[in-house]
Amino acid sequence: MGHNVDNAVRPARRPWYRQLYFWVLLAIVVGIVLGWLSPKAGEAMQPIGTTFVNAMKMLIGPIVFLTIVGGIASVADLKRVGITGLKALTYFQVGTILAMTAGLVAINVFRLGDGLNIDASKIQASGTAAQYISAGKGENWWDFLVNIIPTSVVGPFVQGDILQIIFMAVLVGIAVNALGKVAAPVLVAVERLTKVVFKVLNFVMKAAPLGAFGAMAFAVGKYGVSSLTSLGWLILLFYATSIVFVVVVLGGVMAFLRLNIFSMLRHFKEELLLIVGTSTAEPALPGLMRKLEQAGVKKETVGLVVPTGYSFNLDGAAIYLSLAAVYIAQATNTHLSIGQQLGLLAVMLLTSKGAAGVAGGGFIALTATLSTLGTIPAAGIMLIFGIDKFMSECRALVNFCGNAVATLFIAWWDKSLDDDRARRAFRGEHLPPLDAAGPARGAAAHDGERSPSAVSGTRDGVEDAGRLEPVAAAGESDLRAGALR
Repeated sequence: MGHNVDNAVRPARRPWYRQLYFWVLLAIVVGIVLGWLSPKAGEAMQPIGTTFVNAMKMLIGPIVFLTIVGGIASVADLKRVGITGLKALTYFQVGTILAMTAGLVAINVFRLGDGLNIDASKIQASGTAAQYISAGKGENWWDFLVNIIPTSVVGPFVQGDILQIIFMAVLVGIAVNALGKVAAPVLVAVERLTKVVFKVLNFVMKAAPLGAFGAMAFAVGKYGVSSLTSLGWLILLFYATSIVFVVVVLGGVMAFLRLNIFSMLRHFKEELLLIVGTSTAEPALPGLMRKLEQAGVKKETVGLVVPTGYSFNLDGAAIYLSLAAVYIAQATNTHLSIGQQLGLLAVMLLTSKGAAGVAGGGFIALTATLSTLGTIPAAGIMLIFGIDKFMSECRALVNFCGNAVATLFIAWWDKSLDDDRARRAFRGEHLPPLDAAGPARGAAAHDGERSPSAVSGTRDGVEDAGRLEPVAAAGESDLRAGALR
């Protein structure tokens, strides 16, 4: 009967030329051609890409805050939230260790830095790279633990510090939950405000092809195709290692869940293309949350795991950090024993969290690591600075895939993942909202979720606040993130 209902409500499929992913892909190709044929014109497109990314970043803080508050506040059992958080952090650390190990193994096997014989004392840091080195040298491995507590309520939103926003959201969510009926209007207001933010996001997403065009045209125009060839083997090794990690490690986790990694990647094709175009995973965060929820992951799990993973579960950055650090050591003839490389990995587990969400975060974390160890010259990052733009897409793509798989695994660990629904969603089936589909397989009837109606007696027609698809009403067209009207 469920299948008949699905077939009855399935809308006419949009033609390919009206899908957002098609226009983003076309914009990327046009941007590459423009930057290649006319570098100056490509560089001039920078404001277009920057404006779009800034517009998305403007919304990330409120989205993370509201979804975490709403998720925690609507759960009846706070202990369950804490257990889910601990499971997520445990998984994140294991995943980070595996990713860093993959980078270490790859660069030790192929040893691309051998024979370069770079004199570290003669490396001159300048421009933006010098700023990153200076910022990284001022970082300590414990800084992310200290800096997670904001000094003001509005500061984290102004600075875009996701870790601090998560900290505040958890506290507020727990407070709203603890107050029960007294805070019921607050929970309803959170859901309604979330709807407003996601509506704004829908409008901004219409400009995604322009953003991808501007960012790609600028990257190719400024750095040129020649920069790809100078360190091409290093770029190739990083991409190959990342692909192996996604297919083997993340694919192995998906196989354990009886899901297919390639079906999942196809399911997120719009978000993946958006990342390729903008070189950052932030614009894809809302789409990731919406599609995971539609695929059978409970809202509170998505709201807690995904935003936290964007700061703590950076598999692509982990591969990059370990690979780049050892490459610099090889290029500057700095010998690292196995023990020193393991120490490098241990330090990176902490320093990689310190610059999450910060501009140039990868370089800042790398510099902080090298400065902490003191064995590899920090100025050596100048050797790879020119190709970072072409490696950032891969970092962001792997980070995105890692967080998608992590959320599915944590949902399975909590016994709340509807794997059959996930398979159907990954196959491209149109599914009704999760609330209408009944409880997830494996979840008890008293699954710990508390809606505002259970507290205040009504939701006043407010639909699922964490979803990008508003319920069509009063002739309003369905605005989807990931499709053009």
